[in-house]
Amino acid sequence: MEQFLDNIYINNLLEQAAAAPDGDIDRVLGKASRFEGLTHREVAVLLAMESDEHWARVFNIALEIKKRIYGDRIVMFAPLYISDYCVNACAYCGFNCGSKAPRRKLTLDEVRSEVEILERMGHKRLALEAGEDPEHCPLSYILDVIKTIYAMKTDNGAIRRVNVNIAAAGVDEYRLLKEAGIGTYILFQETYHRPSYEKYHTSGPKSDYLWHSGAFDRAMEAGIDDVGGGVLFGLYDARYEALALMLHNEHLEKRFGVGFHTISLPRIRKAEGATQTKWPYAVSDKAFLRLAAVLRLAVPYTGMIISTRETPEMRKSLINCGISQLSGGSAVEVGGYALREQNAAQFRVLDERTPQDILLWLMDEGLIPSFCTACYRNGRTGDRFMSLAKAGEIKNVCLPNALMTLCEYAEDYGSEAFKEKSALLIDAKLGDIADENIRENIKNNIKRIRAGERDLFL
Repeated sequence: MEQFLDNIYINNLLEQAAAAPDGDIDRVLGKASRFEGLTHREVAVLLAMESDEHWARVFNIALEIKKRIYGDRIVMFAPLYISDYCVNACAYCGFNCGSKAPRRKLTLDEVRSEVEILERMGHKRLALEAGEDPEHCPLSYILDVIKTIYAMKTDNGAIRRVNVNIAAAGVDEYRLLKEAGIGTYILFQETYHRPSYEKYHTSGPKSDYLWHSGAFDRAMEAGIDDVGGGVLFGLYDARYEALALMLHNEHLEKRFGVGFHTISLPRIRKAEGATQTKWPYAVSDKAFLRLAAVLRLAVPYTGMIISTRETPEMRKSLINCGISQLSGGSAVEVGGYALREQNAAQFRVLDERTPQDILLWLMDEGLIPSFCTACYRNGRTGDRFMSLAKAGEIKNVCLPNALMTLCEYAEDYGSEAFKEKSALLIDAKLGDIADENIRENIKNNIKRIRAGERDLFL
């Protein structure tokens, strides 16, 4: 892990990349256009570019990757905050231990109430969120919550995949999460720049930079092969962070044969209770779109996630840069789906549309909202998923599963107008399924779904 944690190495690489001639840039973009991915050195070259002409080419390639690999589908999910108790002093976070805000942890009955609301919103995939507090929020509680969620069913609704975003843990703890049937283990490095990391994390277990940055190694040692990374853009120079993120991905690929399954792109936002409010490295919209596009070129087969921290307009632009997963109808406080109390939110929500409004918007854009969880349940995870994706085969299941889950949603939760709009989209997109046998199978499955069957998938 030494290289991707090496501050001097990363800074030197950025300086060298700034002098890259046009020939080097053309070579890198040519490689990206063949969907071959990029090394961290090639990423550095793109991050240092100034030419609008070169950036226009980057955006065109990012959109082509999105269309060719992911097609028109956008995966939907929602966060579920279960505890805001935290022993860490993180200057940017409203959950930090110095905040005087009242703390809360959901009881299992309250978890059921939250999940029932989410299931009636149509969600099938959750990202479980909790602060770090071994006393008030031990791993045993997290495991009980996961078990409770998987045991629930509201009418036709059910959560089929629980991803987990909790504090860095040890190998034995990760084994327990694996046994509980989690989907992806998610953890944000926040910032890879060690001086900044130590500045913003002054106490608590999270203040240990090496422990935190080594979490994915321990998770993979425990058998969790789907991990999701990310940084909080705005804590330090975004180019540095993006380059370090790619170095981390390469480290995991080298050691375990597979890198990040997903990468999240949050930007720093105002948070009630945070101890710092000014951010000299805050990322502009223009720079943020460039970052997203470069990352899509770098890791074409890795899912990229945007939350409701961003406005509807920015989320639309980011989709064209290669974003493949969106949250919708999110509450970002403990118990928020029942209470919608914004004053205790961890961060500000800028896209407050309902899930159905977001789905209608996506369909108006010619995109297919997907609630698919089939890969996880069919064992298409880790290096198996990546091998199928790189062979161009994963899209043969992504589009069919997206259409079936959209049909399911329309039948269970859609208004008549929604059903009509989704039916037109499904009929149009069925023709994009190249394999005739699969296409006929999906047509038949859609008839079965409309007749009352559920959870059909490839």
